[in-house]
Amino acid sequence: MFRVPADTMRSEFARILRKNGFSSEKAEKCAEIFTVNSLEGVLSHGVNRFPRFIKNTMEGFVKPDAEPTLIHRFGSVEQWNGNLGPGPLNALFATDRAAGLADENGIGIVTLANTNHWMRGGTYGWHAARKGYVLISWTNTCPNMPAWGARDPRLGNNPFVLAVPYMNDAVVLDFAMTQFSYGKMEAYRNSGEKLPFPGGFNKEDEMTNDPAEILESWRPVPIGYWKGAGLSMLLDILATVLSGGQSTHQVKTCSSEYAVSQVFIAIKAGTLKNFPSIDSSIKGIIDDLKQSVPADDNSVVRYPGENVSKIRDESIRNGIPVNKDFWEKLLKL
Repeated sequence: MFRVPADTMRSEFARILRKNGFSSEKAEKCAEIFTVNSLEGVLSHGVNRFPRFIKNTMEGFVKPDAEPTLIHRFGSVEQWNGNLGPGPLNALFATDRAAGLADENGIGIVTLANTNHWMRGGTYGWHAARKGYVLISWTNTCPNMPAWGARDPRLGNNPFVLAVPYMNDAVVLDFAMTQFSYGKMEAYRNSGEKLPFPGGFNKEDEMTNDPAEILESWRPVPIGYWKGAGLSMLLDILATVLSGGQSTHQVKTCSSEYAVSQVFIAIKAGTLKNFPSIDSSIKGIIDDLKQSVPADDNSVVRYPGENVSKIRDESIRNGIPVNKDFWEKLLKL
């Protein structure tokens, strides 16, 4: 591993994107998203995922010049077609549009059909919360998780985001319905590490913490076992119904995973009667959490998103950690 300065990474991403059909404006926006994801420690959906994004673009699954189009509007609810445009840019647009509707109505709901992988869902939670909006958002995916008690994957791991403004920053929960996301398992496998907890089954039907075995079997375990499987299914149903787009079983292929459905719900926190006391209410909840007795000397009790600022600051100072061979291959894209 070696460290790449954020400015260098951003510049190289933008250069490669421009060479693959992105306008300068879109290349800069997309490069910024991939770089910030990497800066904040989510390498699995930042620099590590970038080559796959370029591959999907070269294969025609991501349309660099496509823009979302409005299909239907009723009150504070809008349905949009993503037209297979770049997933991160479509998601950023939908987040801002939901916030705009929340400015008008207190709440805004924007759905996207026919869009692409949004990379890191937390990107849009942080983006909205830092501007003063609560964000509730999720996406369906290709079939990449078995239902509880099943062997073959028919559910999606359907990442889900909850973000709340707090003290000029945010509390952000961003998680997939699998115990470990595929990107996280790939990162553990590539670094030769085991998962800290069992994350799925191997081909011998045994629970394992070996990420390579789970990636081979395609049998990650749902969070909360049957509860996570049920939540995954309902998120898929809602994304499909609200957007009028495809469901997980229609997305089918995971190699190029495209034409997924997404939901973005924004609430303008400033419209609430108790807005002046929200920060103190959240602080009380966090302070109480911090009184927890650690399970052992190595345990650290944190609230969702607490570590992001620390990781970001360290990466700004020292650079973003990247495998040197991987980085050299990336530069040749």
